[in-house]
Amino acid sequence: MIDLENFENLSNFDNILVTDENGTIIFYDLADLNVLKELDVRPENFLGRKITTFYKNLTNENSTVMRVLKSGIPLCNVKQEMITKRGFVINSISSTYPIKEQDRIIGVIEFAKHYYAKENIHSLDKYASNKIYRRNNTIYTIDDIITSNPIMELVKSKINKVAKTNSTVLIYGRTGTGKEMVAQAIHNSSDRFDKPFISLNCGAIPESLIESTLFGTTKGSFTGSEDVPGLFEQAEGGMLFLDEINSLNINLQVKLLKAIEEKTIRRIGGKKNIGLNIRVIAATNEDPEVLLEENRIREDLFYRLGVVQINLPTLKERKEDIKVLLDHYIEFYNNNMNLYIEDVQKDVLECFKNYSWPGNIRELKNAVETAYNNVSSNVITINDIPDRITSFRQTSKIANAGSEVRSLKESVDAYEKEIIVSELNKANGVIAETARRLGTSKQSLKYKMDKYRLR
Repeated sequence: MIDLENFENLSNFDNILVTDENGTIIFYDLADLNVLKELDVRPENFLGRKITTFYKNLTNENSTVMRVLKSGIPLCNVKQEMITKRGFVINSISSTYPIKEQDRIIGVIEFAKHYYAKENIHSLDKYASNKIYRRNNTIYTIDDIITSNPIMELVKSKINKVAKTNSTVLIYGRTGTGKEMVAQAIHNSSDRFDKPFISLNCGAIPESLIESTLFGTTKGSFTGSEDVPGLFEQAEGGMLFLDEINSLNINLQVKLLKAIEEKTIRRIGGKKNIGLNIRVIAATNEDPEVLLEENRIREDLFYRLGVVQINLPTLKERKEDIKVLLDHYIEFYNNNMNLYIEDVQKDVLECFKNYSWPGNIRELKNAVETAYNNVSSNVITINDIPDRITSFRQTSKIANAGSEVRSLKESVDAYEKEIIVSELNKANGVIAETARRLGTSKQSLKYKMDKYRLR
């Protein structure tokens, strides 16, 4: 129970903080993540710490949270000047209420708003200008990448490493493998987490609009045009994620390369360059090597984007994750639907493990949602999952004798990998010599070795 005896309109407050009876933070909702940056703390390290540990001048005696915990009396519209460990002054006005269970105080809830003294007005540009855009536009962190697969564990390790840099990243993965989740995880693990994450599926925008979408327009540059910032400008300070980069035409790829290289753009019809402080991450659902061979992506753009390349395995290649992900999505839908599922039948799990999952993780999640809409008990049965999955189980029993049916591309890839391994062994692992023996460049060989995870 919250004591709202002196309750007043709380709609003017931006931040909500909840602590337990010791003043330890158990929930927060901040209007602007820059507050955490001033406190020199990341979001995942904010919870579980006592409120007074973040400020030089905050004690049990003067903290509104600690005072209400001690007295049990609400404090309304209290102004506080708090000094962070870095010496930055945060002025706030807050209303703090005790949370009671029977007659015992078990915590507090505090509603607060930050404001600025005249001498600190220069700091305003560091904070969100519009409450609608008070978050950084993401929903995923690295903790949302659920896996027990060794390759995906390496991917998570790579995310933590590249998050510390500002290098461009190219993510290659089939549809549904989680490319945007990886991009958001990089953003939220980086120092740019308090700035915008702007995402664009290049294949979803008409070719006639993609340039203005990316670079913006200047009023009068064409009929009906206005001064509109493009996505490059909107991502200032943060990250621009370009999915399906392979769908951009070659001419636009030139402009994109120039923007990434020079860290400047010019709006359509504009007369001045606009400097950028952003990080670019791109993704493709097609093999970059094939794109290069077919001249669908410029070689210079590919090498610029692929300073760091992250290859995501298909769900078929990480079969051990099917049970882990299944349990995860059951927990998710138990919390988001008016149903509670306790388990799945064994033949459902067997069916899932034998299925090819062309839609990868996204298809698995949708299959679980389908089951929730069909289920008639607290256990998912074979009759509850999509027909295409159960039909696949019947047709996939053909190759019991041991020969695995492969697609042409899978067969070619397997043969190519065998050749590379053989020549690497003959060259004692020397890449330059192996490349010479294969009649290819070192760069191309390194790419193929990364593709087949030979390094």
